[in-house]
Amino acid sequence: MSKNKNHKGLLKRIRISATGKVRHRSANHKHLRSGKGGKRLRHLRKDPYISNADAKRLEKLLFRRLRGRDQPRTALRRSPNPAERAAAKAAKAAAMAGTAAPVAVAASAKSSAKTSMKSAAPAKVVAKAPAKVAATASAKAPAKAKKS
Repeated sequence: MSKNKNHKGLLKRIRISATGKVRHRSANHKHLRSGKGGKRLRHLRKDPYISNADAKRLEKLLFRRLRGRDQPRTALRRSPNPAERAAAKAAKAAAMAGTAAPVAVAASAKSSAKTSMKSAAPAKVVAKAPAKVAATASAKAPAKAKKS
């Protein structure tokens, strides 16, 4: 199956912020400004973010979730990690079987997965840093030996 490709023309015209908002440049603001009133030019400078409806339309071109100017950060649905996905699957299977007890177990597994993920992330970063420094130091040492 082929990979979804982003719309390259759109990517050249917008910036996506870290929170998912879409910034763009207003039309009618680039040239021929002497014929436009000051109030009009000030309004064109103001809000660089796209409206909610336009952001929803651009999602189809970029194959990712976006957020409009008035939407809260919770409007972006986050993809579940594998542990959350397994917990949801177990909860769905339990609901199909008609028992409610495994749902509580799945909820506790979900919260423990988040806790373990938060504590594991800094440990990975710390482990990578010394290895990178050691690798760069060993790479520089032979280069100096060759010069002399």
